[in-house]
Amino acid sequence: MASIEVQGLTKRFGDVLAVDDLSFTAHEGTVTGFLGPNGAGKTTTLRIVLGLVRPSSGRALVNGRPYDELPDAMRVVGAVLESSGFHPARTARDHLRSIAMVDGIPVRRVDEVLETVGLAADARRRVGGYSMGMRQRLELARALLGDPEVLILDEPANGLDPQGIAWLRGFLRWYASLGRVVLISSHLLAEAAQTVDEVIVVNHGRMAGAGSLTELRARQGGSVRVRALDPDRLAGLLADAGFAVRRQGEEVVEATGTTAESVGRLMAEHGVVVLEMTTEGESLEELFFEMTAGRAPDGLVRAGPNGAAGAKAEVGTA
Repeated sequence: MASIEVQGLTKRFGDVLAVDDLSFTAHEGTVTGFLGPNGAGKTTTLRIVLGLVRPSSGRALVNGRPYDELPDAMRVVGAVLESSGFHPARTARDHLRSIAMVDGIPVRRVDEVLETVGLAADARRRVGGYSMGMRQRLELARALLGDPEVLILDEPANGLDPQGIAWLRGFLRWYASLGRVVLISSHLLAEAAQTVDEVIVVNHGRMAGAGSLTELRARQGGSVRVRALDPDRLAGLLADAGFAVRRQGEEVVEATGTTAESVGRLMAEHGVVVLEMTTEGESLEELFFEMTAGRAPDGLVRAGPNGAAGAKAEVGTA
């Protein structure tokens, strides 16, 4: 089974403690968001996972092994942490062909991955004429050359336009649905909320929170308001399920510490007729800020309209 396991990971650079006893697992079939402010230890952790940095203690495993012990690592892990420095005079196709030949990957994969990332029509254009978004897609194509079981991406939406971001979201979900592991680091929290299944939040090198988005929101006290034909029965069912319940008017029941999905499943199981259902709870940004000392961390931004990066987020802003 494909997985990334980080176990008691610690890394010091002199007097700086970059990663502090960090443990988490990213599972197959899921898109896991690795979130944290600048300097939280995200990049250091990813570099340790990829065998680029040696930990001070603890370990990071891919499919149960350290990266440098993986047989044919490029076919197990694909990663984009930073720009690989494309030669501007080379075409995208030639760039990927040279990598494929060095790593013993069939050259036919080049055209396959270019098609996958939407660059087939521009494959013979020189990379020097590519936009930032096109270069980001080319980086992803490089990571996919070995058809890896594990995909690690740092800020994958950088440079993509709204259409590209929507495409990336669908692609990552599709890739995970094949039983692959997808781990993405991102500062665009609202965008991450639309993409990821699981969240790992780090701050000052330590775990600040982890779990599915549903679990995190329920833990932080989100509420669901339901207007139903039989509110008394609904209130009883919700109370029996362990949720805090209160009535709002004659027809509306509010349950806290749960989600619309959980309430919807409960109502469907018991045949409760719903007239209206609304949710009120904290966004991923607000949850993040609470986990990282209740303030907007430096370098963390909300996603603006259509997923574009907006202004630095602050607690309480719209």
